[in-house]
Amino acid sequence: MLAPSPPSLFAAAQRAAPRRPAPFLPMTRQEMQALGWEQCDVIIVTGDAYVDHPSFGMAIIGRLLEAQGLRVGIIAQPAWQGTEAFRALGRPRLFFGVTAGNMDSMVNRYTSDKRIRSDDAYTPGGEAGRRPDRSVIVYSQRLREAWRDVPIIIGGIEASLRRSAHFDYWSEKVRRSVLLDAKADLLLYGNAERQVVDLALRLDAGESMDSIRDLRGSVFVRGAHARDYIESDPRNLDAPGALNPPVDPYAMEPDGARGGAEPAAGSPAPSGETVVRFRRRVKNADRERSVIRMPDYEQVVDDPVLYAHASRILHLEANPHNARALVQRHGTMDVWINPPPIPLTTPEMDALYELPYQRQPHPFYGKAEIPAYKMIRFSISIQRGCFGGCSFCSITEHEGRIIQNRSEGSVLKEIEVIRDTVPGFTGVISDLGGPTANMYRIACKSREIEASCRLPSCVFPKVCENLNTDHTPLIELYRKARALPGIKKVLIGSGVRYDLAIESPST
Repeated sequence: MLAPSPPSLFAAAQRAAPRRPAPFLPMTRQEMQALGWEQCDVIIVTGDAYVDHPSFGMAIIGRLLEAQGLRVGIIAQPAWQGTEAFRALGRPRLFFGVTAGNMDSMVNRYTSDKRIRSDDAYTPGGEAGRRPDRSVIVYSQRLREAWRDVPIIIGGIEASLRRSAHFDYWSEKVRRSVLLDAKADLLLYGNAERQVVDLALRLDAGESMDSIRDLRGSVFVRGAHARDYIESDPRNLDAPGALNPPVDPYAMEPDGARGGAEPAAGSPAPSGETVVRFRRRVKNADRERSVIRMPDYEQVVDDPVLYAHASRILHLEANPHNARALVQRHGTMDVWINPPPIPLTTPEMDALYELPYQRQPHPFYGKAEIPAYKMIRFSISIQRGCFGGCSFCSITEHEGRIIQNRSEGSVLKEIEVIRDTVPGFTGVISDLGGPTANMYRIACKSREIEASCRLPSCVFPKVCENLNTDHTPLIELYRKARALPGIKKVLIGSGVRYDLAIESPST
């Protein structure tokens, strides 16, 4: 059953009196005064330099909130050793939004060998050391010192992937939900446009921060069990225990050689070992009031099997049309993870990427070069999400596995904007893509099947027979983009799945 469609992302903006967009979202009091502002409604604190481009999260969220009629300021790469930089724009009327930036701060600062990197692509001049380790936690703590009673909302990929108890590679231990360590009021996971707009408008209407507990894509802390919810045992979904040996992908066995029905979850295999399987169908008389209690933080710290079990539950409850809330005990507190937000529609995606971005770094940086901007200034996002579900990648867990697409017309319009307004353009579009370029407009053949499916991946162990793999819309988009006046070449800088490409009838 499909989840109910939420109001349009821009429904409130269309009803409100239009506000003239700021040339750049202000970073100083002087810019606020030039705009006639005495106070910001929302202030975004980010670990990246402020680039007003839709490839930068702070720009998308800032411009989106601006479109709702709110005044948004930016504090970029503040000096975290004290609170002065966090007071630069004053007290926001609604909340502070905190993000480490487009990258996880630990990945940004350290190599896989745990050596400190010598540069930072998201900083002017590529200078390293302009953000702290675990930036979300540090920024939130400094804000709490500077503004004790202002709500703090954390988000971005660093917070999103740490919403529950998680293994920390850098310290080689399991850490608590980042929401507890940051001492923030709310965590928004995923791309978060839908939930940040809803949150801002509800706070603007006078609702208290403590009363907002029904927001999809949000995580909060509560001290007592919610009596109006029905708790489900996670072992009904996944039986913790030893895994069966991995299948050798190079084994030359004829189809059906491993015949026979699969054992049920948790049942003994012929060899005597326990075989772990996802249970695909979960019967519950009242799913809306159902919550799954994951193993406690104290349990997963000491038991790798229970940690893996909790991780599988998190990935299993990822489809926004059938996911249930998750709850995980940390000491005396419950970390409550609401179901994922409903994906953005194509008109919403178009409107989001057509907001009045300057597509350049803030003038505050002068002529300093920001390497990440140099790389993406001529690139365009055409879709979001990935249904690959690969164990080595965070995209599916962060953005979801339902692809959110822009229209062909919107993408071609953005190419023309780049051609006509971005300095240094030579006729080459560096990328028309997304997390996986050739997932554009690819989805399940049936909305009903998509809404009920609980598989972690649509392409493993093989491409699902219910997946529409036609690449024609993507190929047509590339051809039309290449035919635009002034466009010499269109490149694909994003990932491409060849297993998907060979399934397309047009290839």
